[in-house]
Amino acid sequence: MDKIQGKVWRFGDNVDTDQIIPAERLVSANLDHLDDFIFEKVRPGFAQQVGKGDMIVAGKNFGCGSSREHAPLSLIEAGFSCIVAESFARIFYRNSMNIGLLLVECKVDAAEGDVISVDPDKGEVRADGKTYTFPQYPAFISEMVRAGGLMNLVKEGRL
Repeated sequence: MDKIQGKVWRFGDNVDTDQIIPAERLVSANLDHLDDFIFEKVRPGFAQQVGKGDMIVAGKNFGCGSSREHAPLSLIEAGFSCIVAESFARIFYRNSMNIGLLLVECKVDAAEGDVISVDPDKGEVRADGKTYTFPQYPAFISEMVRAGGLMNLVKEGRL
């Protein structure tokens, strides 16, 4: 996977999927506008501030709560290239891998607005002159994220 760089949006611990995308916004089969509503209850106007390639840096247990795949889908729709957190809820982690959202499990000291870089192949995050390391993905997971998710691997005949 290529090294990526993006602006940081900072969040704390226990960010649940209803904070990411409120359940009442999931009443349509049209998923093209999920990004309009991300974090609307905890950070009104947030969706309009996010730029393509931005990253979230968070604390522990990011994505806890429901098992809906809409939460990671809304983050991709919004343009996030990567979510860096100390830890992820397991179902959120798996849903993210299935749709190709890059997650990095690593404690990173970065402030909102900082620009950080992530090198998935080296297992490194660079922030404010410091280098943080994280375990590299197994080959299959790396391939799945690179392909944009599990269904893309199936469509390409690689599974």
